[in-house]
Amino acid sequence: MRRRESLLYFACLLLAGCRRNQREPAIGEGFVAAASLNLYRDLGPNEPVAAVAGHGERLEILERRRKFVRARRASGETGWTDGELLFSREQMEELRLLGRWAAGLPVQGRASSLAPLNVHTSPSRSAPNLAQIHEGQTVAVAGHKLIAENGRSEDWSLVVLPGEVAGWVLTRRLVMNIPDEVAQYAEGRRIMAYFPLDAVRDGQQTRQNWLWATLNRLGQPYEFDSLRLFVWNLRRKRYETAFWARNLRGYYPIEVTPEPAGGCRFSLVASEKDGPLMRVTYLWQAQRVRVLSRVPVEAPPPMEPPRPAPPPAAPIRSLFDRWRQFLAERLARRKRQ
Repeated sequence: MRRRESLLYFACLLLAGCRRNQREPAIGEGFVAAASLNLYRDLGPNEPVAAVAGHGERLEILERRRKFVRARRASGETGWTDGELLFSREQMEELRLLGRWAAGLPVQGRASSLAPLNVHTSPSRSAPNLAQIHEGQTVAVAGHKLIAENGRSEDWSLVVLPGEVAGWVLTRRLVMNIPDEVAQYAEGRRIMAYFPLDAVRDGQQTRQNWLWATLNRLGQPYEFDSLRLFVWNLRRKRYETAFWARNLRGYYPIEVTPEPAGGCRFSLVASEKDGPLMRVTYLWQAQRVRVLSRVPVEAPPPMEPPRPAPPPAAPIRSLFDRWRQFLAERLARRKRQ
């Protein structure tokens, strides 16, 4: 019996000796959700930055202290950071899925911001920032949500950046990039979507006809309450209204498709006044708009991507593997003491 205990003790010492020259074992993993993440040399005020990790980068977690973790990059650089800023593998896959899904949605217009604007991983001020929209940069608007947080409701817009990256920004900080000669007719209403239609030749210039959707004020559980089509009047040299639907409860997305014979059709989900929810399809052709169909629908289109498939079950680890990790973690703690 003593001989077996001695052999086991000797094997543990031998294993520990082999581990001394190996990398410190990881106790977990995390993915950087923010655009960049500082790793600090130690915990405490005024600690220098030891490394900077980028969005989507996988980090190995070496140690935990309350909500903070000591993490290691693939290059071997280590440092401390807030563990709540790291995503799990499943959360990172959901964020990537959001980007792929949003990139396939009909674009409701392009927008910019008058000042730097943070793009969040979810529609919440406390969510990590995965990117920043700079002044003059344009992004595609693909969705909208009204979120109640901290006792107040705020409108958030889903925007798509290059590389199938998508995130959420405060709607009130966005400005739709429709020409000023058309935007002036908004008269204080917020432009929520716009689409260029066919064009009109006026001498040496080409004038675009426009369709837009506006909202009287933010804070509504729908995206727009008015739909308006502007055409260029060749004689009066100005834009005029060719079609105007009001008192709507309309939802993204508005879909516009060209017609082979000229003009286009546009389709949307909305209810008129207190009527039922309908998918209405219009045809714009020969300078007039007519309704092609009205089909009842049960609910507005969803503003969330489909849930990813659950990850496969983790393989069962042997008793020896668990014992080896336990010894390695104890040795790592002793080295730091």
